[in-house]
Amino acid sequence: MSEGERIAKRLARAGVASRREAERMIEAGRVSVNGKRIDSPALNVTERDAILVDGRPVAAPEPVRMWRYHKPAGLVTTTADEKGRRTIFDALPAELPRVMSVGRLDLNSEGLLLLTNDGELKRRLELPATGWMRRYRVRVKGEPDDALLEPLRKGITVDGERFQPMQVSLDKQQGANAWLTIGLREGRNREIRRALNAVGLDVNRLIRLSYGPFQLGDLSRGAVEEIRPKVLRDQLGVTREPQAATRAEPARRARSRTVPQKR
Repeated sequence: MSEGERIAKRLARAGVASRREAERMIEAGRVSVNGKRIDSPALNVTERDAILVDGRPVAAPEPVRMWRYHKPAGLVTTTADEKGRRTIFDALPAELPRVMSVGRLDLNSEGLLLLTNDGELKRRLELPATGWMRRYRVRVKGEPDDALLEPLRKGITVDGERFQPMQVSLDKQQGANAWLTIGLREGRNREIRRALNAVGLDVNRLIRLSYGPFQLGDLSRGAVEEIRPKVLRDQLGVTREPQAATRAEPARRARSRTVPQKR
């Protein structure tokens, strides 16, 4: 077996990008190893190799960290938006290290978004095989009943795409709107909105309450709070030390902070 690890995995652990994004950066010629530009991710590297991305040195992987973020509506979950819209990274506290989101919430959705500095952890938590339940509080226009919602519980096909069965409960009717609680174990693009629209319901508010064992709880809108190392160890089996990397000093913990939103 070759010594070291694949270059894309190393970049992911260093928080440069997810493994897939790192592979695209390599194929675009943005990465060099020991002074030589590479164009294929089929390369193993060790801690002794000097790696540059866009001419800048890649530091050794930092201790694994993760945060809960209460994403407000009106922000896109991307590092840059082609339409010039404000992103979550514009709103995050300046003292946070470079982080990536675990999955996404669309522009008009709000609630729990997990952030991490470790691309391998991000990839692991996004894999369908993880099977984590994601729960949402959803407000729809209309007066749904169990018969209307039953197709969602059985699994529905929308535009040729088959969605897995969802857990759906009707919580209360509130005037012209109704509140639902929905749970699902996959994270396809706008899945809840598309599925509800297919049965004749328009979503006018969507809040993610939980992602696996991690809860939104009473975290204030726009606030970020680091998940304690003990919780990461108990829930995910990871420590603050990056796997297959040299030992690093613990990074300082970011304070929980509410970020004022532009109006």
